[in-house]
This record gives sequence, structure tokens and C-alpha cells, in this order.
Amino acid sequence: MNQTDRALPLEGVHNFRDYGGYATSGGSRMKRGLLWRSGQHLEATDADLKAIAALDLQHVIDFRGRSERTSYPCRRHADFAADVVFYDGETAALAPHVEAAEGVLDVGAAHAKMEALYARLPQREPVLYVMRRYFEVLSKGPGQDGGPSLVHCLAGKDRTGMAVALLHHAVGVHPDDAMEDFLLTNTVGNIDARIAAGAVAVREKWGNLSDDTIRVLMGVDERYLVAMRKAVEAEHGSLDAFLKDVLGVTQERREALRLHLTEA
Repeated sequence: MNQTDRALPLEGVHNFRDYGGYATSGGSRMKRGLLWRSGQHLEATDADLKAIAALDLQHVIDFRGRSERTSYPCRRHADFAADVVFYDGETAALAPHVEAAEGVLDVGAAHAKMEALYARLPQREPVLYVMRRYFEVLSKGPGQDGGPSLVHCLAGKDRTGMAVALLHHAVGVHPDDAMEDFLLTNTVGNIDARIAAGAVAVREKWGNLSDDTIRVLMGVDERYLVAMRKAVEAEHGSLDAFLKDVLGVTQERREALRLHLTEA
């Protein structure tokens, strides 16, 4: 499968792509056209809204906190009727890529700050609240208000990236494929436009960081997801235990996820 085919070519919404289609350990494959991820939608054009409306989204899982939703309100199509899941408070003091920029002077420091941030993400209760709802929504069948869904945050790469990686693990996607999907943030869509959009918030908060540093903060790296996994394993023993004990993804729910999200 050509990974660039996953992206929905939009003008003002970045990193919008299908994260289904991967093979699973049970011999099935995740469905296409059912699972979508993206960044925020403030600058969505009318054409973007029309393209998104054609997906017939039933649920939007928004990992942003209240201040992010206020500063970057999502534009919606006139016919938008999806159920929006969010936390009515702050899921992070700042968007992760903006938070990680504090005190950063160079590329090396940016990488280190992003790794440290990913190690802390599984401990943030507001993020976990939305994560639990995410798995609850996705485990529903079409006759139970299930259907196409979109998960997003501000940049569509950190909180969203963690959620998608955990879902891939839950349904049996190989870790290499899950990592490949995570890293697509760096190559899919209009990269320069996405980085430029994210740079505004970073520089407004922390000053004129270099373009190379901004590119690190607005991208992803294999080390980040590894840091998240190691933090979970150190605290809970395994990703499976974390899914079950913290996020409520029991064996029954995992079977429901596989039933509704995969096909032979």
C-alpha cells in the first residue's frame, strides 16, 4: 500500500489521514475509511469541510483542552452532526509541542524535551479520560452509534499519536507498522505548511526559535513513541496491563474492537 494514499488532501487541515488498513496478528486487516486522524481545523476551507463531510463521521475525539479549543475553534460543515468527545478542562498546560519548546535552544534539546514529554503523557489523567472514551467509542458497532471517527488534537501527532499507537497495539498491528504510521506525520501532506502553522504558537510563547528546532518540535521521532512505551512498561509492566487496568480495554473490549475495526 502506498502510504501517501492514506492522506486526505486538504488545504487548511493538516495531517489528516486514514490509520486503518494494517494487517493484524490474527490474520485480519484493519478496515479502511473508518479511522481518521488529524490536527486542528481552525483554518479549514469550505472545500475542506465538504471533503470531511463526505466521510460521514459519527464521532470526533478531540484531545485538546479548553483553552486550545477556545483559541483554535474547529470550523464545521453546515451538516456536521458527529458526536464530539472531549475533556471539559485542560488536557495539558500547553499543546505538547509548545510545552516541549520551553527552554529549548537547539535541535538536540528539542529531541530530549519531546522524549521526556512522551514519557509523561501516560500519566496525565485528563488525557487518559479522553483515551478511555476513545476506546469506548471505537468498540461500538455500527448499530450502536459506531461508524467512521476522527481523532485529533492541536498538531495531530502527540496525544493523537499515542492514542493511535495504543489502538494499533490493542487490535494486533505489528509494532513496526504502528511505528510506520506514527512517523507518517513527517512525510504526509503539506509538511512545510503544517510546520509553519505550528510555528506560530511556539514562537508566540517562547520567542524566535530556529527553523530546524521548530521542525523537530512539529515532527515526530521513533524515540518519542519508544519513550512512551518504556514509561508505561516501567509503571504498569506492559502495554496490555496499561490498556486493561488504566484505560478499561478489557479482553472483551479488545475483541469488540477487532470485530468492528478489522476484516478478513
